[in-house]
Amino acid sequence: MNIIVVDDHPLFRDALRSMFRVGLPSARIEEAGSIEAAKRVLADRPGMDLIVLDLTMDDVKGFEGLMALRICFPRIPILVCSALDEPRIIREAIRLGAAGFVPKSAGKSVYMEALDQILAGAIYMPDSVASCSKANISEPIPAAALIATLTPAQMNVLTMIKRGKINKQIAYDLGIGDSMVKAHVSEIMRKLGVQNRTQVALCATALDFNRAGAQELSKTP
Repeated sequence: MNIIVVDDHPLFRDALRSMFRVGLPSARIEEAGSIEAAKRVLADRPGMDLIVLDLTMDDVKGFEGLMALRICFPRIPILVCSALDEPRIIREAIRLGAAGFVPKSAGKSVYMEALDQILAGAIYMPDSVASCSKANISEPIPAAALIATLTPAQMNVLTMIKRGKINKQIAYDLGIGDSMVKAHVSEIMRKLGVQNRTQVALCATALDFNRAGAQELSKTP
């Protein structure tokens, strides 16, 4: 088994590595301290069976990291491991394509159970969330489903639009020409079914934690 742990805290990566080595002595464990580093490892080392991902890292906001890895490596299941263990966050992570969620504070037995279920093709969630209806968990929200159709390059541009950057800034940051940025923006608008940049940014709020909270509150009677 090949696992990559993606977390920007070295001590936590070491703790997970030690835990997995005890439970899975033959597993190959890789580490990455950022989403970009994870992309490089995954590209250089094909055959990964599982990504263990922290949601909150310095180089991403909200669910951006989860979506970036989902789009670049759609066939590799992602187990989210986060201190943000509110039910609304967990449900949104699953809607956005995570194969499971484990609170960072969980013990070894929980992590190993999650790995077993995910590698068997199931979705793993804490008991407090698993009690919700299957429809509420698995039904994708429209914006997330549309965002999932973007290419990795388009996802990079969408993330920067969400952060309020203009085309010239995006071109500079990504090292591409203005015309390429414009082409990406046009294709993003087509795929998301919107007419302007403001609507693109609104769609991109599907990646925000606060949006997940707003959606959950809107369901409360």
